[in-house]
Amino acid sequence: MGEHQEPGQPVGYMERTRLYYRALGYETDYLWSTFDDVPFTKLKQPLSESRIALITTASPSDLSNRDAAGRKIVWSGKVDPPPEKFVTDVAWDRDPTHTDDRESFLPINAASALASDGVFAGLTEHFVGAPTVYSQAVTMDVHAPEILAKLRADGADAAILSAL
Repeated sequence: MGEHQEPGQPVGYMERTRLYYRALGYETDYLWSTFDDVPFTKLKQPLSESRIALITTASPSDLSNRDAAGRKIVWSGKVDPPPEKFVTDVAWDRDPTHTDDRESFLPINAASALASDGVFAGLTEHFVGAPTVYSQAVTMDVHAPEILAKLRADGADAAILSAL
């Protein structure tokens, strides 16, 4: 438990990350992304008529989310059948979490149940994998446009991002 945490209270992710990086010897705190103008728009039709895409930060077990130089790239996979295995190549606290429960970071079954109940029209054919990189410029200038292009190509009206 960190020095700033009250017993019985949730762990403050941002503060814990700051302390972690300081313990590693970094003198400058991580610069968190901020957006003065968030690019969200209203749906053009009711949610019940909308196709939803799922976006995950998980990596495929075959590491097909890498380019020739080994850098993470935008990737996608079929919703049906859903992939069973994911790798643990991102940094997080592995004691309380794992990749055994795909629904926690790629909720295909839960979303399909909502679609069956008429909450929305259905899922797109593919989900999209968003790379986890430590460059806001790469995320905004390279990966975000690639993800948007994949969502549009698959006919998505909206998307849900589930982080690992």
